[in-house]
Amino acid sequence: MHDRNWWLLTAVSGALMVGTGAFAAHGLSGYLSPKLLQTFETGVRYQAWHTLAMLGVLAWRSACPLAGQRLVLGLWALGMLLFSGSLYALAVTGIGRLGIITPIGGVAMIAGWLALALCIIRTQSSLSGST
Repeated sequence: MHDRNWWLLTAVSGALMVGTGAFAAHGLSGYLSPKLLQTFETGVRYQAWHTLAMLGVLAWRSACPLAGQRLVLGLWALGMLLFSGSLYALAVTGIGRLGIITPIGGVAMIAGWLALALCIIRTQSSLSGST
């Protein structure tokens, strides 16, 4: 299977996203303050959007593989780990210092979107001749 490891990582991310969302809704709601619960849910939301975006890039790669697409996937995976992971840890432990990691993950996510834009720009020049 083409990009098997990326597909696997995306599937695991989706499963973890659903599990952490359910954990927040059912397991943490009585234990965390509303602010910390909202912090946790922000991590779930960003993981959800980027997991879906990874599915889109993987589907695109199946039809039109480009080298830059793997960079996009890697940046988003790193971003989810650092951004969402730090928010999960911060909410559950209450250790505010973990919040210093969150912006690094956010920058990785943004860099992934910019890398995606670059892939599209590069592809557009090759596609414009075929339309």
